[in-house]
Amino acid sequence: MNYAYIKYDISQLFYRFTPDFKTEYYLVSFETIRYIIMIELNKINRSAGSKRTLTATILSVLAVLLVCHAAIADSPALPLDRKLALYNQRNGEGVEIEYCQDGVYDPEALLVIDRLLRDPFNGDIKAIDPKLLDLLYELRAKIGATGPFTVLCGYRSPGTNAAMRRRNPGVAEQSLHMEGKAVDIRLPGVPLAALCKAARDMKAGGVGYYPRSGFIHVDVGTVRAW
Repeated sequence: MNYAYIKYDISQLFYRFTPDFKTEYYLVSFETIRYIIMIELNKINRSAGSKRTLTATILSVLAVLLVCHAAIADSPALPLDRKLALYNQRNGEGVEIEYCQDGVYDPEALLVIDRLLRDPFNGDIKAIDPKLLDLLYELRAKIGATGPFTVLCGYRSPGTNAAMRRRNPGVAEQSLHMEGKAVDIRLPGVPLAALCKAARDMKAGGVGYYPRSGFIHVDVGTVRAW
C-alpha cells in the first residue's frame, strides 16, 4: 500500500490555512486521502445553498489535493533492499549489512546491528528501532556519501545514561538512546555542518549539532533541533 505524509486537521477533517492553527503531519494511506476528499465533496453537496460555504469547501478540497501532491512528491518510497555501513568508534567493530530485503526487515541483520550498537560500558543490548536505520539510510543517500557512519553512541542503558547525566547535566534524563531510537554519528569525508543540515532538512526526528565534540545526534522522536 502506498503512503504519504499530509498536513491536515484530523479532528475536524478540514484543512486549515491559518498559519497559527496547530496542525500535525500524519502518515496516511492513499485510501485515507480519498476518504478525506470525499468528506469535503459531501460538504459541497450539503452547502449548495450557501455560496460562501461552497467556495470555502471547494478551496478546502483543492488544498487537500495540493498538500497530498506535494507530500507524495517529497516522500519517495524507500528501495525494497536497503544496506547500511556502520563503524562503532567505542568498540572498534564495524559492519556493512543489508538490513532490509524485498521490503522486509531481516531479523538476523537487525540482531547484528543491535549488538554493534550495544551499550559501550556494560555491554547491554537493546533492539534498535528500524526507523532509525531507515533514517540513516536516507541521510547517507541524501548527502551522496558511500562510506560508513562512525557511531559514537548507539544504545545507552538507563544506568549508563544516569551516570553520564551526573557528569554532564546536559544529557537528557529521558534520552531516546535508552529506547534504541537515537545515535550520535559523524560521516568521514562529509563536513559536520553539511551532515547536520541534511539531517534537519529531512524533518524525520530530532537533530542535535555538537561541533566541538565532532558529531551530530539524530533520533526518530519528534521533529526538533538544537
